[in-house]
Parts: sequence; structure tokens; C-alpha cells
Amino acid sequence: MAKKLSRRSRLTHPLALAAMFGGSLLVGLWLMLGALGSMRAAAAIGGPFHLEDQQGISVTEAALKGRPTILFFGFTHCPDICPTTLFEISEMLRALGPDADRLNTWFVSVDPERDTRAVMAEYLTGFDPHIRGLTGTPDELKSLLQGYKVYARKVPLAAGDYTVDHTASVYLMNREGTFVSSFNLKRPLQAAVADLRRFF
Repeated sequence: MAKKLSRRSRLTHPLALAAMFGGSLLVGLWLMLGALGSMRAAAAIGGPFHLEDQQGISVTEAALKGRPTILFFGFTHCPDICPTTLFEISEMLRALGPDADRLNTWFVSVDPERDTRAVMAEYLTGFDPHIRGLTGTPDELKSLLQGYKVYARKVPLAAGDYTVDHTASVYLMNREGTFVSSFNLKRPLQAAVADLRRFF
């Protein structure tokens, strides 16, 4: 009759040890693959682009280097989400004080047909002056939206008008121009400011 192993013997039995360490290795491998997957997903967001701000100044992906960047995609005819988000960004910039100069803050149009430089310039007078409005041709913006995995679709309204359904996330890029994560503005202002300062 086989001798029953004690608890200590079971824990030190070669097969038990192999199972324990094998399980640990599998968990470690799973965590590592998950981290690599997240890194690949972050690296997949971005890419080259060429747009103009509301003053006609050319802006490319090179402007991402050297300082963190906040990007918000929207349009000037947006009834509520866009102005609310831009107000929240403006409050954060105000709370940053002089450090707001160390941050790129871009409002990128998803409606190039209506959002000309002049329209963007007029619209952004209602928000913090650090916010630059970026626009371009439909093809230029389409390329950027694809690179940043931004959803945008025209939705017809009455009398030939339209609105645009779009991704409403705020993007945070680090000083190397690499996507970090969506930036949460729906929290206490000082918590958002403290989080952002970590990337200066």
C-alpha cells in the first residue's frame, strides 16, 4: 500500500515543486505577454501627420517631441461634449499656472469641411489661450484619425445639416511623443494636475 505523504512532504515532493514553479513561470509569462501587448497597443497609436493651427502655423508629429501633449478630437459645431471637455482642459491649464507653457494642448477637428482655421480661431477664443486648434484637408485628417485610432462619422440631420459622432477621449502623449493613455478629466482638478505634472 502506498505511503501517504505528509503536508510537508507533498510541498517538497519533486512533482509538487515542478507544478508550483511551473505555475509561477506560466503566471510570469502571462504577465509579461500582457505587458508587451499593452506596449504594442500604445506604440500602434500615433504616426506622421501634417496639419495647421488656427494661425496657419504648420504642425507635424515632430512637435510632439520635448514636452507632453494633450490631444482632444472634436468639432466646433458639437453641442455639449466638446465645449464641456475644452472647459475642463482650460480649468486644468489654469491650475497648472506657468507650467501650462510646458505642455502641448491641441484640439483636433474631426470636421474639416466646416472647421476652417478662421472658424477654429473664433471658437477657441472662449477657452484657454494655450489650446491650439488643428485642422487640415479631409485626407490629412483622415490619416491622422486612423493613426490615432479615432472614430469619426458624419450623421445627417434635418434640412441637410449634419453632426459628427466621434471618439471623445482625451489622449496623453509623453515627451518622446509616445501614447501613454487616455487622460481622465472626470476627477478632482488637483488630482488631474498632479498626474499630468509627472510627465513634465
